[in-house]
Amino acid sequence: SNELAAASMLKGLTAWYLANKSYPIKIGDDVLIYAAAGGVGLFLSQWAKHLGASVIGVVSTSEKADLAQLNGCAEILYADDKKLVEKTREFTDGKGVAAVYDSVGKETFYQSLDCLRSHGVMVSYGNATGAVEPFPVLELASRGSLFVTRPVLSDFIRERQDLIEAADQLFTLISKKVIRVHLNTIMPLADVAEAHFNLESRSTTGSTILKP
Repeated sequence: SNELAAASMLKGLTAWYLANKSYPIKIGDDVLIYAAAGGVGLFLSQWAKHLGASVIGVVSTSEKADLAQLNGCAEILYADDKKLVEKTREFTDGKGVAAVYDSVGKETFYQSLDCLRSHGVMVSYGNATGAVEPFPVLELASRGSLFVTRPVLSDFIRERQDLIEAADQLFTLISKKVIRVHLNTIMPLADVAEAHFNLESRSTTGSTILKP
């Protein structure tokens, strides 16, 4: 349906490049995903599990924790947990995760670096709390020779064929019910301001679409 496609395309293709391009997930990897019950997070958590990862999801409420666990997350952490790094290490036998998928930005950048294993990959793909500030590259050396990437979707689908192949992978997984689309809110286009307010207040889960 048009509604399903609208709820899937941007978020699903974002999850596609995160899990397959920015850090290609391998069987047995531990990964940390922020906003695991959000629009991209639900796609990404399911996709990461499908690829063989053990997913640690970061959420803000117990309701979102339940949703994240039903959609690929093996472990749950809360965004305001002061021991988030310590618990991430505990979940990974002290090693840290292979990759962090961070949509939060400024406030969580160093916390995310601290969750990584040696040679781990920090994938900073969102700026919910503002853009990450410039940082000394020696911060990466002191934490085990880490990698950092700041990707955007458009760079992975520049050619028409790239877009077709990515969309084919996405909608194949949806049709096979490997990935379940959570279209939780449909609002009139006239209520666009309210929709933005709901997103900013972190009161939504899954996808929200506007209908003219």
